[in-house]
Amino acid sequence: MFKNILVPIDGSPLSRRAVERAVRLAKQQRARVTGLWVGPAWEPNLYAYGDAAPPGFVSRKQHAARVKSAGARHLRAVTRAAAAAGVPCTCTSVEGAFPYLEIIKTARRQGCDLIVMASHGRRGISRLLLGSQTSKVLALADIPVLVCR
Repeated sequence: MFKNILVPIDGSPLSRRAVERAVRLAKQQRARVTGLWVGPAWEPNLYAYGDAAPPGFVSRKQHAARVKSAGARHLRAVTRAAAAAGVPCTCTSVEGAFPYLEIIKTARRQGCDLIVMASHGRRGISRLLLGSQTSKVLALADIPVLVCR
């Protein structure tokens, strides 16, 4: 039924559980898994400093390298789980200010037919303040989304 399952990961124990479920489902379906980690977008604020870069300023290139490194570290959970189960796997990390949009874009770009992701289950004011990437993906994705808790 499914051929390519996208599993976004944020490094939390809940997202690692979603990885386990995605890999198990992929094995049952003879599908592949695509791991995704979304890092923060580079947002320079040099206009406030005049001509000199402030101490600790990170260039666009340095930021991209840090995102790639962090993504590789987080995505090891996906590659290890997939390898242990004998499931084909590819992983990617991207930068974006809105993770839910990057998740949807990656699903389209990679030809995924299912998204398996965790929900932290925030309620009330914390959900309002922190937002819910999962609920936004549920609202906007045009493919099925399996939510793990």
